[in-house]
This record gives sequence, structure tokens and C-alpha cells, in this order.
Amino acid sequence: MGLTDEQMRIAFGEFDRNGDGSIDYEEFLRTVRGEMNEGRKKISLQAFNVMDKDGSGVIDIIDVKGRYDVSRHPDFIQGKKTEDEILFEFLDTFEQHSRPNGGLKNRDGTVTKDEWIDYYTNVSMSIDDDRYFAVMMNNAWNLDGKKVTKKGWRN
Repeated sequence: MGLTDEQMRIAFGEFDRNGDGSIDYEEFLRTVRGEMNEGRKKISLQAFNVMDKDGSGVIDIIDVKGRYDVSRHPDFIQGKKTEDEILFEFLDTFEQHSRPNGGLKNRDGTVTKDEWIDYYTNVSMSIDDDRYFAVMMNNAWNLDGKKVTKKGWRN
């Protein structure tokens, strides 16, 4: 490639987002495609606000309880995991894509706006159409409020 060892080290550091010494497909694609556009960021932050029930700017297990139903999760049904274990795994999904200080070191059971945006930037990389991204986010997070999310009343 015609780069010096120092230039290679710098380039590798840009691609190796989580600092684990290797470059996976998501890291490669993220570096090549770049950040999400502002429209997608806005939609992603709408979804963050749906999850951040207490408005603290951080999503924690209290925020996700009642919003993420674990009752149909196979590990919960089989008694392999508790509700809290499954909810922490759900939160970890968003944290594992975060770049600062090598990923694993920052997993604390909470999701910041930056971690949320990092996660959805990775999702966004494989979606070419902004309208499709918006539909996908609305379907996942009911951003337009059209889905009935409460059980109906019965006599």
C-alpha cells in the first residue's frame, strides 16, 4: 500500500474501533461508510427517548423493565436466565458496539446516547435508503404511536 509502519499503525487504529487488535467487518464498513446522517440520528434519538422513561439521558434496567417483555424469551421460559439477566443482555447489545477505551471496559449496564448512536450507526451502514431506515426504526420502537402496546380491557 506504500505506507510507512507509522502510517499503517495509525490507519489500523482508525479501523480497529474497539481496540482489540483486529478489524472485523463492521469496523471496516463503519470506517469506510462513516457516520450516520443527521436525519437518521434524529430518528435514532427519538427511539432513545422512547426507552429513556425517566429522561435521565441514560437507559438502564429500570427504563427497560416494562418496555421489553422477557416472558417469551426462550432462556426465561426454560428457567435458564432471570428477567434481570435477559434485560442486562439487552442493554449490553448496545454497549458492545461502543468504541471508547476498547469496548469491554465500558460495559456498565447502562446505555448512553453516544452508545445508542454508535449501535444504530452500525445498523445504518447496511441500509442504503433513508426511508427504509425510518420504517425499520418506527416498526422497532413505535415512534409514530400507531401500534397498540397495551392489552385491551376485557369483561
